[in-house]
Amino acid sequence: MNDGYDAGHGDGGPYELVGYDEYGRPVYRQAVDQQTQQQYDPYGGQGGQTQQGYGYDPYATGGHQQPAYDPYGNGGGYGYDPYATGGHQQPAHDPYGQGTHPGGTGQQPRVTEQTAYIPEQTGHAPERTAHIPQQARPADDARDDGDGPAPDYRTEQFAFVEEPDDDSEDVIDWLKFTENRTERREEARRRARSRIIALTVVFALVVAGGVGYLWYAGKLPGLSSSDKGTGTTTAAGAQKRDVLVVHLHDTENGGTSTALLVDNATTKQGTTVLLPNSLALTAEDGTTTTLAKSVEDDGSEGTRTALDTVLGTDIEGTWRLDTPFLLTLVDLVGNIEVDTDADVPDPDAKKKGQAPLVRKGKGQTLSGKMAVAYATHRGPGEAQDAQLERFGQVLHGVLRKLTSDPDAATTTVQTLGQIIEPPLTDADLGAFLAGLSDLAKGGDHRTQLLPVEEDGTLTAEASDGVVKDVLGGTAKSPDRDAAVTVSVRNATGDEDNTEKARVVLLNGGFTFLEGGTAGSAESASEVVYADPAEKENAAEVAKTLGLPADAVTKGKVSGNARVAVVLGQDYDPGSQ
Repeated sequence: MNDGYDAGHGDGGPYELVGYDEYGRPVYRQAVDQQTQQQYDPYGGQGGQTQQGYGYDPYATGGHQQPAYDPYGNGGGYGYDPYATGGHQQPAHDPYGQGTHPGGTGQQPRVTEQTAYIPEQTGHAPERTAHIPQQARPADDARDDGDGPAPDYRTEQFAFVEEPDDDSEDVIDWLKFTENRTERREEARRRARSRIIALTVVFALVVAGGVGYLWYAGKLPGLSSSDKGTGTTTAAGAQKRDVLVVHLHDTENGGTSTALLVDNATTKQGTTVLLPNSLALTAEDGTTTTLAKSVEDDGSEGTRTALDTVLGTDIEGTWRLDTPFLLTLVDLVGNIEVDTDADVPDPDAKKKGQAPLVRKGKGQTLSGKMAVAYATHRGPGEAQDAQLERFGQVLHGVLRKLTSDPDAATTTVQTLGQIIEPPLTDADLGAFLAGLSDLAKGGDHRTQLLPVEEDGTLTAEASDGVVKDVLGGTAKSPDRDAAVTVSVRNATGDEDNTEKARVVLLNGGFTFLEGGTAGSAESASEVVYADPAEKENAAEVAKTLGLPADAVTKGKVSGNARVAVVLGQDYDPGSQ
């Protein structure tokens, strides 16, 4: 670009300051002597006479135009005429304002267009790039030849290019737009993947939690206690249960009602299992007896042991609840609500036809006295199971009204003033009832009746539905082949004959069951069997008691006895 002023093309002589460029930097040129000035005088300092020859005069200060390099081929003139003025030469352009006359003394301005940079000079080149048109470029031989004149470049011959232009900014904006859109798409994909992963993890946790709960509760298929394919299941037996037996003693009319209170800590389920009085048990002496008879004869401890044997349970204690204590308990909790199924007369009514003490209906509010009357009521011709279910309703109502705080429940038990049989204590009973109360208030308490056969043995339904699922045990009724159970009803008019007949039967290898005392005496005795397979056993019973062979007959046998005997006045204890 600046070949004409490049210090490298001279003879390497000294330099002199000629001015400053547009950036305020000094501009030098090579100093020349008088002889050289005659050939190259850019300022025309010889009194208006231009030196002869073909020297390079870029400013055309001489009066006579010397031949000069004409890059544009202007013709026969020797001077540079950028404006092509014609035959008469116009005054040459004087960039420093000195004029053409000899005495011109105009002040020299800063050099802005033609500058020479010394190689050793520091600084940066101008930021703008000069574009030399093709027609303004000198020939290669003139430019490369060091002996020829340097090319004369003028500002009119350059076109400067501004960078960047608007098109480049549009391209950058488009690239930014596509980049941002791509980033947004990638971010959306990442969020979608994160959501899918999170949902998958949550679903897996929910499934695992559900399976874990079903396994913990023993409700998984194949592990449930009701799964017949696995027999006696380990899951049901491994569940943690607290079991108490409660005996309601009717101190006014006699008789007892029994139920098992079950608190399953594993399944968070409470259950009241009602036990019929006809349930067959094995007495302490190895003989077969009934639940009612066991409570009366063997007491609490003997009955609890017999129940554990038959049901395969582990009963922790016995709660003897006499009817006066039940009355007080209901009054302490503030009455109960029961859906009654029958009208119950007032036991203290002196006249018949008075209004019933308890009316049939839903949501009946019962006081202590009403609750006792309803729990012990057994209508004419009703089975004992009907009365037992009413007792279960009263227990459920008490649990719903009892406090769920163990300490407060213990205080309630102590307020009753009853004697708690060991190993059960007031605190144990209070805490146990408080736990069942909490389940009952939450709807997690139910009442179930243990179904038994006519002879008092357990059915398959009882074994699967109640014994295994609720109690977690294994049913084991007394062996029917061990001894023939004989029920004896005294109709002789002599109460001592019952005891005499019991001793004779036990000595004969039979199991004795007391059938009660008839209201009136009967003349003839009877030995009854229901199953034809028991006919021989019935004949053996008649022979043992000294009764005639024609006293044996087929009929209905109630309870859990295999042979039923009615002792008449023809029975002679001394004839055995």
